[in-house]
Amino acid sequence: MRSDNLKIFTDRKKGPLNKITDVEGIRVGHSTINDGKIKTGVTCIMPHGGDIFKEKLIGASYIINGYGKSLGLIQLDELGTLESPIFMTNTMSIGEVLNSSMKWMIDKYKDVGNKSGAPNIIVTECNDGVINDMRGLHVKEKNVLEAIENISEDFEEGSVGAGTGMISFNLKSGIGSSSRIIEIKGKNYTLGSLVLSNFGKIKDLKIGNREIGCQMYLKSKEKKEGKDKGSIIIIIATDIPLSARQLKRVAKRSAIGLGNVGSFLGHGSGDIAIAFSTANKIKDNTFEDIRILREDLLDEVFKACAESVEESIINSLIYSKSEISKDGKRIFSLEDNLKNLGIDF
Repeated sequence: MRSDNLKIFTDRKKGPLNKITDVEGIRVGHSTINDGKIKTGVTCIMPHGGDIFKEKLIGASYIINGYGKSLGLIQLDELGTLESPIFMTNTMSIGEVLNSSMKWMIDKYKDVGNKSGAPNIIVTECNDGVINDMRGLHVKEKNVLEAIENISEDFEEGSVGAGTGMISFNLKSGIGSSSRIIEIKGKNYTLGSLVLSNFGKIKDLKIGNREIGCQMYLKSKEKKEGKDKGSIIIIIATDIPLSARQLKRVAKRSAIGLGNVGSFLGHGSGDIAIAFSTANKIKDNTFEDIRILREDLLDEVFKACAESVEESIINSLIYSKSEISKDGKRIFSLEDNLKNLGIDF
């Protein structure tokens, strides 16, 4: 099953991989831990192919619902610059990932913590405690380094890396990604997104114009669903020249993609979006010479963001496999659940 085959995203051209890495220079790597009750990991998004600390990018974040523990967002919004890889992991491992990535930065840059100060490393999280033994703190420095070493353009989606233990709409989910091509004044640009998806209740799930979650809920024998206690981390990247303020405006539109799949931004759901552009690299200059898109041309960017985020969430379900929770309960993938309930999609 692929989102391409569902015929629900046909209006806009996609990149060759239909992933965030269709934006030139971006690479993604995973470290997956899957051993009995331990099902978690780390995902690393490398924002460009050069030196991200010395050639910073313009970026911003938008807190859709702030039930989360992500690190580094305050400085990102204050200065409007991204100067590190973006890491994803489980809620109780953010400290280890920060510490390990800081060691990696110290080894890579001899003046860090001295002449150049401390880097602002972005570490994001979702709670995988239903499937994973999160209290065991199983993510270690080796997993952070492995995620960095594994970065590539064509990366896995689904139950991998930080997504290994995630659940969305009571179905197995994880990492999902997609991209869109945008034509502006005769030139093609790319916008891509990547999500760590861990939110929602099954009866609310919508794919395209079908309330497929309601169908699954009505056919299922299990009718008890608790509150939405999950989260989603949304990463949006583009090669369109945008300011930090414009990128925050783009990040806000990711909420449309969330709503389109059935999210109501529940009280206990941490819904956080980070957006950055690879078009301008900020160096140590007295004055920065940057280009930005004219404001009234942003509409197509907004639409591409909403579409890409929506498809990325669906891809996080499509590419995930059924899994057993730490308490022995089977968490079905979307595909397996549809088959078990006899629903043709």
